[in-house]
Amino acid sequence: MASFNKVILMGNLTRDPELRYTPKGTALAKIGLAVNRRWTSDTGEQKEETTFVDIEAWGPQAENISKYMKKGSPMLIEGRLRLDQWDDKQTGQKRSKLLVVCENSRFIGSAAPRESDVAEPARPRPAAGAPPAPEAGVPEAPPPPDDDVPF
Repeated sequence: MASFNKVILMGNLTRDPELRYTPKGTALAKIGLAVNRRWTSDTGEQKEETTFVDIEAWGPQAENISKYMKKGSPMLIEGRLRLDQWDDKQTGQKRSKLLVVCENSRFIGSAAPRESDVAEPARPRPAAGAPPAPEAGVPEAPPPPDDDVPF
């Protein structure tokens, strides 16, 4: 019998990525994604539900997610479901958790490295009617020549 395990999700990160490395040096990023669903009920009332999904990303993809994404960042995730099972050490009961293993990701919108989250100082606005000040590092265009252009 054939099997197919594919998940496609788009939502916002619920927390900053948690980056770790295995003993062999492989990167692992754990992230949470909030996926919203909106609909109108039979009575015409607007409803919304949010599903929270735990996701693991591995290797260079994990490092990129950790470098460029932060809490609230929108992302598209393609992956597969994985069921983790274990025995609870305190109660001895069997526990399980369903998560998504990220196989491909896309950053939605613009993203800047998290290290550059420092705000750029605001530039003063020119007075009304005044010409705008040139940007730093951008040379000004030379003034037009005073010569008449013959036609």
